[in-house]
Amino acid sequence: MNARSERAATGSVVIEVLGIDSAMRELTGLVVLLKDAVDSGASVGFLPPMAEAEGQAYWRSVVEAVREGSCVLLGAREADGTLVGTAQLLLATRPNGSHRAEVAKVMVHTKARRRGIGRALMLAIEARARGLGRTTLVLDTRRGDPSEGLYTAVGYTLAGVIPRYARSANGALDPSALYYRLLTEGDQP
Repeated sequence: MNARSERAATGSVVIEVLGIDSAMRELTGLVVLLKDAVDSGASVGFLPPMAEAEGQAYWRSVVEAVREGSCVLLGAREADGTLVGTAQLLLATRPNGSHRAEVAKVMVHTKARRRGIGRALMLAIEARARGLGRTTLVLDTRRGDPSEGLYTAVGYTLAGVIPRYARSANGALDPSALYYRLLTEGDQP
């Protein structure tokens, strides 16, 4: 992946780094994407109905993390420029964690799913991690969600499950699955 973009396997989607300016220009699209994920039941830290102001505040905090250098934000765009997915790489900032990062908020709009965009985002985020010397990646997701299939398909290993971890829209307390991946040279799934 070059510094700015990479073509996904679908051929019609471009994965790119969203810097401070591009993320702020895309704020409305980012909120639409987050709202779609929340409304479709994704476990991304929010419960429906999510107010637009809540989504804007969240993405502004992500932009601040990008500004501080603790977050890499990737976006997936259709050929017409529509934002259809995102992924974040949250960089550990303490000296003993300079080799690790957390993969977060991997989201693909419901209208764009099942086309390889999630996989393309995961591979692009791993390429960025390698470029930054981050060789231990972690992530979490609700146990039983379809995202678990994606994560295992690209090489993540289940480390464990925490019961009653996150509240769902229906009020249930769902378990969270914790995954990790150790990156080595040339270990693409």
